[in-house]
Amino acid sequence: MLITGCDVKDRELKIDIIPNDLPHHNAKNPRTVGCANEKLASAVEEVKKDGRTCLVVGGDHSLAIGSISGHAKTEPDLGPVAFLLKELKVSGVPGFKWLKPCLSVENIVYIGLRDVDKAEHYFLKSLGIKYYSMTEIDQLGIGKVMEEALDYLLANKKRPIHLSFDVDGLDPSLTPATGTPVPGGVTLREGIYVAEQLYKTGLLSAVDIVEINPRLGKTQEGVDSTVNTAISIILSCFGKAREGSHSCSC
Repeated sequence: MLITGCDVKDRELKIDIIPNDLPHHNAKNPRTVGCANEKLASAVEEVKKDGRTCLVVGGDHSLAIGSISGHAKTEPDLGPVAFLLKELKVSGVPGFKWLKPCLSVENIVYIGLRDVDKAEHYFLKSLGIKYYSMTEIDQLGIGKVMEEALDYLLANKKRPIHLSFDVDGLDPSLTPATGTPVPGGVTLREGIYVAEQLYKTGLLSAVDIVEINPRLGKTQEGVDSTVNTAISIILSCFGKAREGSHSCSC
């Protein structure tokens, strides 16, 4: 064990591939994805009811739909999320009849945005979602960004935090085995700092590490770098400090 003292329970979900799963607008395999997320939501809910911190590691960021939904069932005051926003009306997507919106825009902060497309930018602005781009990280420094983000989320009430960490938010020199690598991302030190600060709040209740896809690595070195970087972020979320770990809260 890289961190001792953790009582770890591991489980792997069996995902059923639904045949003839036709696209819904731009959404591919919606029924399969919806069914998988429903199973994931139930699994996360069970973990949280057991009083544990939940870690979900996977590929496409759509798994956050199930992870956050399951978390919100046990922690309603939680600090592809669009499916989960109360302010958006998303309906009629095959495979997602089970899903109920569970987040409000004031409970969300995005950190490290870059290469945002027109539709995403429209939603961020029109809904007033709090976010920090890479430009703001460069201007303010990651320390100030995290200070402001936590003040925004926790100023009025201490509540559970759900971290959904997309590894393609990191610079692709660190995580080349991912779906949408874009130059100029967050450094490893900045990513670890985010995880460390969230751990120190004592409120980190669930973690998603997503967009890890070894099949997209062009070399074994690239795959290893992606996986090892993700492991570094995970360990920091659970108390591994760069000056040396002396305790762990799992």
